[in-house]
Amino acid sequence: MRTENQSSMSEFLLQGFPVWAKQQDILFALFLCMYLSTLLGNLLIILLIRLDPHLHTPMYFFLSHLALTDVSFSSVTVPKMLMNMQTQDQSIPYAGCVTQTYFFLFFACIDNLLLAVMAYDRYVAICHPLHYAIKMREELCLCLLAGSWLFSCSYALTHTLLLARLSFCDDNIIPHFFCDLAALLKLSCSDTSLNELVIYTAGAAVVIFPLSGILISYGRIGLSILRVPSTKGICKALSTCGSHLSVVSLFYGTIMALYLSSSSGQSHDKDIIASVMYTVVTPMLNPFIYSLRNRDMTLALGILFRNINLFVK
Repeated sequence: MRTENQSSMSEFLLQGFPVWAKQQDILFALFLCMYLSTLLGNLLIILLIRLDPHLHTPMYFFLSHLALTDVSFSSVTVPKMLMNMQTQDQSIPYAGCVTQTYFFLFFACIDNLLLAVMAYDRYVAICHPLHYAIKMREELCLCLLAGSWLFSCSYALTHTLLLARLSFCDDNIIPHFFCDLAALLKLSCSDTSLNELVIYTAGAAVVIFPLSGILISYGRIGLSILRVPSTKGICKALSTCGSHLSVVSLFYGTIMALYLSSSSGQSHDKDIIASVMYTVVTPMLNPFIYSLRNRDMTLALGILFRNINLFVK
C-alpha cells in the first residue's frame, strides 16, 4: 500500500455516527440542545460564583474552573460534529485534527486533576476545619490550579508531538466523530509502539493518581465521620461532598465504560456511544448536579433570579 507522510496528508474524514440520513436531523437537534445546555449550565455556575461573595471560597474557586474546563472540553468536539452533520462534509484538515487531539487530551487531563484537588479541599474542610483557612490559602489554590494546567499542557503536548512524527497511509477515514488518538494510531503506517507505551504509562498515571487521591481523601473523610457518628456530622459531610462524589462517579464511570468498550474489541458503534457519554453527557450533567444537590448554589441561584425579577419590574 502506498504511504504518505504527514506533510502530504492534507485531511482526514470523520465517519461520525452510523445512522441513516433521515436520523441525522434528529441527532443534530439532540446534540445541539445538549451542547447549549452545557454552555448555559456551566456559564451560569461561573456567573453565580463570580457574583455571590458567599461563594468566594476555595471549593467554589475550583468549581468555577471545573465548569470552564467542561465548557472548553465539550467545545473541542461538539461544534465540529454539529457542523459535519449540517453540511454533510466529514473532512477535517490534518492540522485541525492534530489541534483537536491536543485540546481534547489537555482538557480531559485538567478535569481529572481538578476533581482530585476538589477532593483534597473537601478532606481539609471536614477533617481539619480549624486549619482550613490556613491550609487552603489563596496562594496554595493558585499553585494547585497552575500546576494542573501546566501538567495537562505537557501531557497533551507529549502525545501531540509523538503523533506529529507519524506517517499515514492512503486510508484517512477515522471511524469516530472526532480525532480520537487511538483511532489515528490505527491509521498510521509508522511504528506506533512508542506512542502506545506513552498512552499506557502516562495515560494510566493521569487517571490512576488523581483517582487514588480522591479515594484516599474520601476514605479519610469516612473515617473522620465514623469517629464522631452524629447525624449532624453525616448530614454536613453529605451536603458538602455529595455533589462532588456524584460528579466523580459520573466522570470515572464513563471513563471505565470507554476503556471497557475499547479493550474488549467491541464494535465502533459502542465505542462512539461511550465517547458521547464522556464528551457530551458528562459536561452537560455536571451543572445540574451541583445546582440541585448543593444548598449554597441553590441559594445563590434563587438570589440571582430574585434580583433579575426586581430589575425587570
